[in-house]
Amino acid sequence: MVAKLAAPIVVTVAAVVLGACGGAGDVGTVSAAGAPTTGPGGPGYMVHTATVTGLGTVLVDGYGLTLYLFVPDHGRGRSTCTASCASQWPPLTLPSGVATPVTGPDADAAVVATTRRSDGTLQVTYAGWPLYRWIGDTAPGQATGEGRDNSGGLWYAVDGAGQPVR
Repeated sequence: MVAKLAAPIVVTVAAVVLGACGGAGDVGTVSAAGAPTTGPGGPGYMVHTATVTGLGTVLVDGYGLTLYLFVPDHGRGRSTCTASCASQWPPLTLPSGVATPVTGPDADAAVVATTRRSDGTLQVTYAGWPLYRWIGDTAPGQATGEGRDNSGGLWYAVDGAGQPVR
């Protein structure tokens, strides 16, 4: 009787463990903490470009997730998105111990910098705009945050020149 009951439990536990691992290309869900440190395209905090259907070439992170700017930031290098805003629009931050952003193909390293957030973390900026992810984008090539009026302002994907894509 114990053997008959143990088999379904082992199968259930194995399914839960394997399901939690995700696949090799799994991006997962973006949270307030941001994406994991290393993506398939490089570090998760890398800035490069990719083509997004309907928008053209935009900035993406190391996972290929679209990066956004927040119009109220005014391109001055300081983030105005904190608290509940940052829980929906996680800032692209550097992991502890990393002081310099990484740029990849077609991103202009000369305009990539950082700004210190109120919590002490370093947020990546591009042409003066702090960069963010949107929790609604769960796979490369998505830009479901494009043009949203949310958290007190408009959100746009960023092109390679550091301009909002409208």
